[in-house]
Parts: sequence; C-alpha cells; structure tokens
Amino acid sequence: METTALGTLKRAYATCAQATGRLLERVGILDDEPPPRDHRLRHWAYSLTRAHDSIGISELDVPWWTYGAIDAVEEWLAGRDGDVRVFEWGSGASTIWLARRVASVRSVEHHGGFGTMIQEQLTAWPTARLDIVEPVPSDSPMISSAKEGHGRLDFTDYVHHIDTIDGPFGLIVIDGRAREACLTAALDRLEPDGIIVFDNTLRRRYRRAIAVAPVAEKVYRGLTPTLPYPDQTSILRRR
Repeated sequence: METTALGTLKRAYATCAQATGRLLERVGILDDEPPPRDHRLRHWAYSLTRAHDSIGISELDVPWWTYGAIDAVEEWLAGRDGDVRVFEWGSGASTIWLARRVASVRSVEHHGGFGTMIQEQLTAWPTARLDIVEPVPSDSPMISSAKEGHGRLDFTDYVHHIDTIDGPFGLIVIDGRAREACLTAALDRLEPDGIIVFDNTLRRRYRRAIAVAPVAEKVYRGLTPTLPYPDQTSILRRR
C-alpha cells in the first residue's frame, strides 16, 4: 500500500482537479466534449479534470501514457491494420483504448477491486479479457515488487500469467507491479517485430532493468493525460 501521506495527497489532488473541471465546464471555459488529441495542450488541460479516474480517462480515448508514446503506438498499430494480439500487465484506460483498436487484449490485474471495475467496462469488447491475479503473502517472495508496502507479497503467478496464454504477442504493455520481472517474461513472448510499452521509465529501478535487457529503447518524455507534471514512457524492441 502507498504511504498514508502520499495517498492523501493524490486523493486531494484528484478531488481538486475534478471539482475545478466541473466549475470550468459550468462557466463555459471548458467544453462538454474533450478537444481533439492533436490539440495537445487543450486536450491535456481538459484531461486534468479526470485525474486518477481510469474510466474518465478512457472516455477521453487515451491510455495513461505520455502523449508522444500514444501517438507512436497508434501509428504502429495503423501499420498493422489492427491485426495485433496484446498482453498487458496492469489494466485501466489503456485496456479500453487498446480494445477499440486491436484484434485481442489479454490483461492481468493485481488489485481485485480495481480489476472488477475494469472488467465491467470491458463487456462491450468480447475480444478483451481481464484476469485478476492477486499477489500471495510471503515472507520470502520469489518475485516481489519494490513499491512501498509490497515487500512481503509474491507476484510470481501475476508475472507468469502471460505463460498461461498460448502464442506470441505483437504488443506487450508493462504498467503494473514487479515490472522488472515482467520485462524478462515479456521478451520470450514477443513477436520478432513486436514492441513493448514500458511506462514510467524515469524511475531508477526501471532504468536499470532496461539497461541490462537485450532491447533497443525509444523514450517519449513529456505531458501525460491527467498528470500535472511531465513523465516518461518507453517503447522497446528486441535487439
């Protein structure tokens, strides 16, 4: 679990941003509908009203990656005519965004309550499936998460859920827990010309994991929908 102070700060920010958005809509400064995504600053400003609201973000038709990475993935998908199998660690707005654009999506979520909420949203897309695989309490986890409060949880089943599904994947998204281990597992299941979307790669532990992996990285740093600060998403290809 997150520290109490950090969790409180995030909730306070989200509540304030959403309330500000409703006020700006009422007085006519913001439209009822989001601006096109190619109007980057306007779209980003509008998105701030959906802070920490995965369903609200999905209604903007964006995943929770940097705008540059969104554009790059959308262009890559267009070159494949949507005929892409996706696996995703960590569900949310990206699951819904991908379901609208690809042949199939398999997602795994570690948080039962959040996963159930996203499952309800996916009923409109029969080619999308979300499985909930919660971590197992353990004093000696085989695969742990470095996120604060997760040290005594074993994410082995969660990370290796990809191995319960047959066939390679053209696109793999790493945006959940134990991401370093997920990267190792992803490389064995990626199509030769496939890509990996690895989010939040400014974090030191992710930088180290990518540096030693047999991948070529393209970094997309900048604005991210709903975030008031710049972040970074990377697209990886096997060497």
